[in-house]
Amino acid sequence: MPLFGNTFSPKKTPPRKSASLSNLHTLDRSTREVELGLEYGAPMMNIGGQSLKFEEGQWISESGGNVSGKEVQRLKKRNLQLEEENNLLRLKIDILLDMLSETTAESHLLEKELEEVKNHSRRKK
Repeated sequence: MPLFGNTFSPKKTPPRKSASLSNLHTLDRSTREVELGLEYGAPMMNIGGQSLKFEEGQWISESGGNVSGKEVQRLKKRNLQLEEENNLLRLKIDILLDMLSETTAESHLLEKELEEVKNHSRRKK
């Protein structure tokens, strides 16, 4: 004898109520977005008094700020020049360090040969 009864009988679901009492479902998508606040727009931020807006994968100055487009291009060009100069200087430093290492190794070899010659000449005396 089963403890809770011998048949499974779920309750019947009540009939659905009407879909909606508001008329928002009759509006087109753009009107609904405006009415319901679903139009967020592009992300924006304010840093140091300059407003930036994120559009097409880049932050664009919206308020104009104190930097013009020409100034930005000039700064990018100057930045590229400085990076190239930095790379050249690093290369020069590497070459100088290699030359210093080679000269130091040669100096140690010459000192060692000089000591051997001194020791050899002392033995002959």
